Amino acid sequence: MPFPSRLSRLTSLFAPAAPLQPFRLLRQDLRNLPARYASDWRVFNQLVFASAVYVFFTNLLPGITFASDLYNLTGRNWGTIEVVLSTGVCGVVFSLFSIQPLTILGVTGPFSILAENIYTLCHTTFHIPFLPFMAWSLLHAAWLHYLLAIFNAHDWTMRYVTTFSTEIFSLLNSIIYVHKAIQELQRAHTNLSFAAFLYSVIGAIGTCLLAIVLSTAERWKPLFHRYVRMGLAEYAAAISIIVFIALPHAGELAHLDKETLHVSTSFRPTAADRRVFFVRFWELPGEWIAAALVPGFIITALFFFDHEVSSIICTVSRYGTRKPGGFAWDIVLLGTTTALCGVLGIPPANGLLPQAPLHAESLMHDDKEAITLAGGGDGDGGHTETRVSRRVYEQRWSHLLHAVGILAFTSPPLMRVLGLTPTSVLAGLFLFMGEQSLAVNPILYRTFQMLTPPSELPALPPALTRSSASSSSSTASQSQSQNASTLPTPLAYLPIHLYTLSQILITTLIFIVTLTKAGPAFPIIIIALVPIRLKLMNKLWNREVLRYVDAWACREGTVEDEEDRRKGLGGSGNGSGSSGADDDGGVGDGIRRSGEGEWDWEWGGDGEWG
Repeated sequence: MPFPSRLSRLTSLFAPAAPLQPFRLLRQDLRNLPARYASDWRVFNQLVFASAVYVFFTNLLPGITFASDLYNLTGRNWGTIEVVLSTGVCGVVFSLFSIQPLTILGVTGPFSILAENIYTLCHTTFHIPFLPFMAWSLLHAAWLHYLLAIFNAHDWTMRYVTTFSTEIFSLLNSIIYVHKAIQELQRAHTNLSFAAFLYSVIGAIGTCLLAIVLSTAERWKPLFHRYVRMGLAEYAAAISIIVFIALPHAGELAHLDKETLHVSTSFRPTAADRRVFFVRFWELPGEWIAAALVPGFIITALFFFDHEVSSIICTVSRYGTRKPGGFAWDIVLLGTTTALCGVLGIPPANGLLPQAPLHAESLMHDDKEAITLAGGGDGDGGHTETRVSRRVYEQRWSHLLHAVGILAFTSPPLMRVLGLTPTSVLAGLFLFMGEQSLAVNPILYRTFQMLTPPSELPALPPALTRSSASSSSSTASQSQSQNASTLPTPLAYLPIHLYTLSQILITTLIFIVTLTKAGPAFPIIIIALVPIRLKLMNKLWNREVLRYVDAWACREGTVEDEEDRRKGLGGSGNGSGSSGADDDGGVGDGIRRSGEGEWDWEWGGDGEWG
């Protein structure tokens, strides 16, 4: 291609409304923020407060577990106080200034692994101080975040992500939380007597089971008053945690040796040679400042994908989000908090899984809407119907309150209270969070369908059953084929089962990678699933099968619908219901697929992603 043509093509990418036009998404986000900001503060009720309490526990305690690892593997440069301070400060900043307050921030396991590897290199190979080098790594990551936001990275990256990848990512996090629970119990087995270890197992399972049982309290009617049932359901995790924190301190159990959380007892950095939360990063030699760009790039890739997927998963149409959202502005904010954490000498926080969707799940409620239906003519002006849909309370209070609560625990008195928590309770909380995340993952429901007799499976769309009927019997009559469309067969469900098995297999392989030294690179594997889905999957599965089980993660429609539009065919509308109207007249949400069976995830609202 001649150089002028190449130059012209490159210049066109920066033209108005082009993918790389600077500040395009940022301007759009900053226009959307005032449209929702005031109303975000007008919603406050008992459910919002209960959500704040729930997210407080599910964010604080896992973070402290990572703090224990960091304390041992970063030469005691980072510990509990640093993780709690980072989670609280970043949470407050995002609750006040982000465009999507449903996203929950905290210190993640993958970053902990990366930080431990960086410390090892600084200490044993480079022979340079860890905190200044990490500070420069985070400062480099900050300006790289800014570039991603300025040049609209969301549009040319995440817009091509489908639920194939996000479901795998969500399942991976469920497995990681269960694995963390097992690790806690393994440490208890190593450090405690056998009797104390057995109680740790009982405490972990008890914490999880009590939280699960209490979370179903609203279905206990006629037992207790309605408000009592609501309170038990909404504070299920908090009640269970408090019960099992108190239990081992009562009666004969008090004499058992127990392992509790390791916490700080003063508001000062963990490292003995530090007095204030500030790093003299400018004293690092110039060659190491330049070298810090490499980990800065890795941190940027990790944070960008983690945070974007967190924002996508907690605002899918299942949650009925209606207010304008945005990604570019939140990436700028994430870059700013990352730089701030580097200067303070604390680990940075970013979007968490599964805490973000669990936050949205805890805010779900029945929303009643009055809808005017058109009349049938002859002067009939129509009539009004009240429809009930499930959606979240879109507000900032739950994010702010939980972050302020976490920040309060940097005070020495509350730190000592936190130190009373047995690690078995933490293991139980991990199990509960893994169960809650898994319970809303379509992979689980499609796995159940593998074990369900064909006669009990939900009906498939005609496009799928007709193709299976024609492949199994070319001599069948048209009427028989139409009848087959309402009677699922094992052959019709086989490609759907294979699709589900492929997701489970991929998740297992990625989890194995997280257990190795290559663990920080797992987001790269998740990113690689995007082109695999777009370029390879359609060669292995029928288009109608993919249309049925998969959809774009953060916009309406499916990959196959878009291919049809490019070819001038128009979307077929079969399958997931992500294009066109659903059977009940609602707008398709891109989530209703074969995996749900009786769990109807349909929402009749119109989400907006800005």
